[in-house]
Amino acid sequence: MIQAQRLGHATIETQDFQKSLDYFVDLNGFVVVSQEKGRAWLASKIGQLNIVLVASPDRSDCTHISFEVAPNSDFSEMQKTLLAEGIASEIRSDPFPGTPKCLVFRDPKGTVIELFSSWSYISPNQNVAGIGPLKVGHIAFFTPDVQGLCDFYQRVLGFRVSDWLGDFFVFMRCNPDHHSINFFRGESPKLHHIAFELKDTVHLMESCERLAQVRIPLGWGPLRHGPGHNLATYHRNPDDHVVEYYCELDQMKNEELGYFEPRPWHVDRPQRPKVWEPGVWGSGWGLPPAPYHMRK
Repeated sequence: MIQAQRLGHATIETQDFQKSLDYFVDLNGFVVVSQEKGRAWLASKIGQLNIVLVASPDRSDCTHISFEVAPNSDFSEMQKTLLAEGIASEIRSDPFPGTPKCLVFRDPKGTVIELFSSWSYISPNQNVAGIGPLKVGHIAFFTPDVQGLCDFYQRVLGFRVSDWLGDFFVFMRCNPDHHSINFFRGESPKLHHIAFELKDTVHLMESCERLAQVRIPLGWGPLRHGPGHNLATYHRNPDDHVVEYYCELDQMKNEELGYFEPRPWHVDRPQRPKVWEPGVWGSGWGLPPAPYHMRK
């Protein structure tokens, strides 16, 4: 089994490259570290690659996601693991800035997965004018086969289930973060939402002020979720993708103990992975999601 250890970056295809680039740079404060016609590589203010933006004539979607694996990972052995699953893969050199090598394959819904084991900061400690997220925290996809993808990510990439919402929405982790990937039942595979981690509640409120200044309304939030217990807001970007800003996500620091780090807002003591009943907020608060957030 391959063990993913961190969500790296997401590749976003867009039909309006310049408008999307302005959104990520001017509003969010990502830093362009390299650019060519129809493609830009964007780093967080910390200096990690977070977004690859690609011009597309006919679609706007998240088409690639990357995961970091252990520094001593053997790419040839990982290829054998994938081949045993009937999955073709290839090793690429210098695939993106700061990364010398990656292993590339597709998951069952067609998303390209890029695994890398070493990287370097590419634009560290930038003073940014925008919101300035710390990282891409998690990515959620619609899929007709939630259970199948859940099984695949557990079996092939070493993910663990953190929580289920009913039988249609799964939260999965590959490190202490409550979730790095989600799958939500939908008619066809596509992006459900992409989430960026902010530093704290003050940072989250500042992001609301910034969105208001540029006339981007909140579609949902501020609120505290049940699964994951993160504080969150949601809006739509120029590509009509749902974007979440969040902080205070549950952490599982010790997998052997099997529970999330205790927090005052937890109702279950200790808080363990479970199936949440749809429509029951538990210790969460806030209005229910607007219809725009759930549309498929």
